[in-house]
Amino acid sequence: MSSSSELGQVWTVEGEIGTEMLVAAACKRRRAGGLFGSDPSPVKEDPWYQVGFILTTGINSSYVLGYSGSIMVPLGWIGGVVGLLLAAAISLYANILLARLHEVGGKRQIRYRDLAGHIYGRKTYCLTWALQYIHLFMINTGYIILAGQGLKAIYVLYRDDDALKLPYCVAIAGFVCALFAFGIPHLSALRIWLGFSTFLSLVFIVIASVLSLKDGLNSPARDYSIPTSHWNKVFSTIGAIANLVFVYNTGMLPEIQATVKEPAIKNMEKALWFQFTIGGLPLYAVTFLGYWAYGSSTSTYLLQNVRGPVWVKTVANTASFLQTVITLHIFASPMYEYLDTKYGRGGNPFAFHNVLFRVSIRGGYLTINTLVSALLPFLGDFMTLTGALSSIPLTFVLAIHMYLIVKKKQLSVPEKAWHWLNFVGFTFLAVIAAIAATKMLEDV
Repeated sequence: MSSSSELGQVWTVEGEIGTEMLVAAACKRRRAGGLFGSDPSPVKEDPWYQVGFILTTGINSSYVLGYSGSIMVPLGWIGGVVGLLLAAAISLYANILLARLHEVGGKRQIRYRDLAGHIYGRKTYCLTWALQYIHLFMINTGYIILAGQGLKAIYVLYRDDDALKLPYCVAIAGFVCALFAFGIPHLSALRIWLGFSTFLSLVFIVIASVLSLKDGLNSPARDYSIPTSHWNKVFSTIGAIANLVFVYNTGMLPEIQATVKEPAIKNMEKALWFQFTIGGLPLYAVTFLGYWAYGSSTSTYLLQNVRGPVWVKTVANTASFLQTVITLHIFASPMYEYLDTKYGRGGNPFAFHNVLFRVSIRGGYLTINTLVSALLPFLGDFMTLTGALSSIPLTFVLAIHMYLIVKKKQLSVPEKAWHWLNFVGFTFLAVIAAIAATKMLEDV
């Protein structure tokens, strides 16, 4: 990479960082092994369909096993179906707006915080950095909870005692996730693992769907009424709406877009359309079938409801566990990139010193993730809190406002009015969803 291109990708705020500091920063990153530190993730190398599979893997992770219980149960058939479809359309709109901001100020904005810093300045850069990493930390915490639930579900299939408690399963899951993180230096190195992840997703989604269909056909009439009292119903409905936003959005679109081949904007839009059309079909199938089969008694981990041969349920839970390990790495990659850039060394990513670095730094990060997962194993409420505190602000509030700032001279009056309406609406939703999530956690 040339010096000029390196300088073009170093974050700057006009008037705050001088030329000498920019040069020093670029040289430091070059000595550290490139823009992405010791394990530079390739930029502009991946075809759109690989990026599409990354996005699809994210929305069809083991989280889909919780949507019947965390979205459909509080909202019912009409609210749940319409909500999921409407959330998909609105999320596609917001993500396309963000993708179109990939080239601002004459250079590619390859990190969310870089884009915010370029538009607003240093304080917003720092705020976005904090918000994004809180978001990804919370998503990864949820993944470790899910992996622990998968291990616990396998255990109870063969033992009827309570010797292996959920926090122990969460600790084992965190350890396995760390082992995987040590061997995968950067996001683009997931190539072959994305294929495994897609296969594993299909395994547990197909098994959960088929067993739910069988149970639904053989069960008496189900109760689809929305449970809880009036005020709890209000809070659970708001929480479910926050979960709808959580379903589709990664909070790291610029980082993913950084790896896509040119033309980056056009190819990213192709990947997004793939994610929100074909990529969403498995999610809808397992969510709707699960709720149809079990009604208001549906668990936030669907495999706890299904009935069938022990070996089949073992395969489904194992596939869910392994897929979670892979998908967690996608959402942890921005934190890994930051740590690699700040503390890493150059050279072969599998050289002893680089492997040792990943063991210590990534191991420490995932240890903290695992401890939080063991202390807060309430997946449905955790999804609501994540949607309220980070998914809505990052995907909608900030993205829409940035688009208004950058494209203000190109937008018509009706377009500006539409974007401002969405900005105000999602800001209000984020506030009330945060209140609802806090109330729900207090009631646990």
